[in-house]
Amino acid sequence: MNTTAILVGLGPLLGWGLYPTIASKIGGKPVNQILGSTLGTLIFALVLAMIKGLALPSGAALFFSVLSGIGWGTAQIITFHSFTLIGSSKAMPITTAFQLLGASLWGVFYLGDWPTATAKMIGFTALAVIILGAWMTVWSEHKTPENKSALTKAVVLLAVGEIGYWLYSAAPQQAKIDGMHAFLPQAIGMVLAAVVYAIMMTVKGKERSPFVEAVSYKQVFSGFFFAFAALTYLISAQPDMNGLATGFILSQTSVVLATLTGIWFLGQKKTSKEMVVTVCGLVLILGAAAVTVML
Repeated sequence: MNTTAILVGLGPLLGWGLYPTIASKIGGKPVNQILGSTLGTLIFALVLAMIKGLALPSGAALFFSVLSGIGWGTAQIITFHSFTLIGSSKAMPITTAFQLLGASLWGVFYLGDWPTATAKMIGFTALAVIILGAWMTVWSEHKTPENKSALTKAVVLLAVGEIGYWLYSAAPQQAKIDGMHAFLPQAIGMVLAAVVYAIMMTVKGKERSPFVEAVSYKQVFSGFFFAFAALTYLISAQPDMNGLATGFILSQTSVVLATLTGIWFLGQKKTSKEMVVTVCGLVLILGAAAVTVML
């Protein structure tokens, strides 16, 4: 594995690691965050398509790719709502754990991964470790009824959101389209989900329309970070770079940066004991993720 491949493989560390922190720092409501960041992703995807000369796919490939983007957009709306409950530093390890669980179980029961009894035993043990790691990242030294209630709501939301993230990964597989060609229609699907959600919020009439709020368009900047991560992951996962397994493991390092930057830059404070437990939990998530991919 050469240095270039490793650097490309760590692209998601910066992109997905900084995306939730930047989106939270720019501010606004979840509707502003999803509208702006999906527009940023679409702009990035359009520029890439023009540079690479990529045409939109047709038929089933187009349908499933757009559906994939709608899945991600819907899941990200839910994730942004969870940020308002417990903060990104706690929400990101939980959603990462759910995504790892979803991807692994999909691989086992649909794609035939972990074919032997030994592989299944090691794999399901690793999934249990991922759950333990996620719990450690949200452990609180000083619990209150309000904190427990908010955490419970956030976990339920993120569990539901996993359906959308699963769709984001699984739908293009159904159409057997490579990630590079799926990128633009996925971005279109993301914007569709965001626009529909924004219209719903506008129709309610309780708040100012997100389409005319400046913060929505400031969030375009955060979308560039998501798009950069998605693109570098697609390149990293190619056989002549890091390959799918190693590329996936490298991309999961983003949860470390997302968690720590949320604590350092967003004022999501932890006590010394909580920091130690959180870091140990992140290590368990990454280690167990590596095990599940290597089986």
